[in-house]
Amino acid sequence: MSQEYNELSTLELDALKEIGNIGSGNAATALAQMLGAKVDMTVPRVSVLDLEDVPELIGGADLPVVGIYLSASGSAPANILFILSIEKACLLIDMLTGKQPGETTVNDLDEIGISALMELGNIITASYLNALSVFTSLDFRPSVPALGMDMAAAILDAILAQFGAVADHILVLETEFKKSGQDIIGHFFLLPEPGSLEVILAALGVNI
Repeated sequence: MSQEYNELSTLELDALKEIGNIGSGNAATALAQMLGAKVDMTVPRVSVLDLEDVPELIGGADLPVVGIYLSASGSAPANILFILSIEKACLLIDMLTGKQPGETTVNDLDEIGISALMELGNIITASYLNALSVFTSLDFRPSVPALGMDMAAAILDAILAQFGAVADHILVLETEFKKSGQDIIGHFFLLPEPGSLEVILAALGVNI
């Protein structure tokens, strides 16, 4: 029988959270090198949701968000989405580009800000996938990321339309960024293609 997301044990979720924390630590190191300043990243929560519940987690189906998405081919193909509200994205751009909090607004998002978010997406994805690869010895090859800005429901619909049929559930790694007293929460979503979750859990050695 196929492993279902809502059947994941505490042990399995703990293993995935630990991988997330190692990945976020590596991402924080890469960001610190890029910015010349310390950035803390943690994964305070790992959960499994029905796809239909994702907009509510983010803040509502009509909330304007920024989504950075890509696919990962290899041993366990998966689709990846990093999403946060446009308001939080602007604060994150300020954090990444050395501006004062609140300096960037949705009306003046420019190529520099968008490039900073794309680079962040690259760093987070590479760090998480590298950590997963180390733990599982599986091969993951991420695609070039794409960025979209729209309401949360529209972003999710666009992702599913692009990637085609995926599982009905999604693995969520809540991702917290801290720098100079700022605290920003985003969400990193992993949508393994059918059969990939079983491969990942079997490689972790926790799929009993």
